[in-house]
Amino acid sequence: MNAIDRRRNELLAYNPPATLGADELDQYWDAVLAGYQNQSLNIERKRVDTPIASVRAERVTYKGSDETPIHGLYIVPQQGLEGEKLPCVVLFQGYTGDKGLPERYSSWLLLGYAVFVVDARGQSGETGNLLTSEQGSVKGWVTQGISEIENSYYRAITMDTVRAVDVAALQPEIDASRIAVVGGSQGGGLALLAAALNPKVSAVIADIPNMCHMDHGVLHSTGSLTEVAQYIKRYPDRLNVVMETLAHFDLLNLAERIKAPVLMSVGWKDTVCLPETVYAVYNKIRSHKQINDYPFSGHEVSEYQNRKSIEFLQEMLK
Repeated sequence: MNAIDRRRNELLAYNPPATLGADELDQYWDAVLAGYQNQSLNIERKRVDTPIASVRAERVTYKGSDETPIHGLYIVPQQGLEGEKLPCVVLFQGYTGDKGLPERYSSWLLLGYAVFVVDARGQSGETGNLLTSEQGSVKGWVTQGISEIENSYYRAITMDTVRAVDVAALQPEIDASRIAVVGGSQGGGLALLAAALNPKVSAVIADIPNMCHMDHGVLHSTGSLTEVAQYIKRYPDRLNVVMETLAHFDLLNLAERIKAPVLMSVGWKDTVCLPETVYAVYNKIRSHKQINDYPFSGHEVSEYQNRKSIEFLQEMLK
């Protein structure tokens, strides 16, 4: 057995304990989700320009976890314009990213998928952030309200994500039984969260996902979780309450709620979403799953992996 095989076996055997009890976690999320069941999404659609003549692109706005209007792009290829119900990919952004222009999603449109892509609140897209907190935060977004879970940024962005799937399912051009959630890094973590918390998700592609095994990430990641580390450095007396907040959004604890088929990817040289964090979650998922290892890749998604994602969805949403 060579060193690469040994490393893969080590990762497949990595099984850190949950950081929050399943009963407490389920009780929390069942109450949160029930509280949103009758809250209007206030969906608005407005046509936007694109040089791709065979699609219709619209700016879709919906009500997120609070009063913040969440902005997204909704793009329908020709088949949907002619009355065919289409599968849909709902895409989430990496940290500091934005939804961009419709042309960015040409490959999905060529494959015959409707596309719904949303901004992360407060980051570099068009979506603002009306979330308020009585406490300060460090540079970035994720420590906002981190000591008070109900007003935390993680709670807000998670429910923005869950409601994005609800928005997609309501669009008349979409086959609500074929909705995939897709993303990389922060977007990969959000895709997994959507699958854990919204039963409308039919398939998941989570590349180099964040929000996995977050206690390990706070100690070792060079990505957004360094903001949490800096917050705890400034307020060491808040360590326990911060870690308790994170535990409610940590996919290590939520993985077993995922019922949809999952494709994940991991770079073994990734210092942002470390392979231990990704495998910790992958090993706990009980639905149909597949993970693609890239021993010599860092925090990146290759062209090869993009093709594998296409093939996975063609099989899962056929």
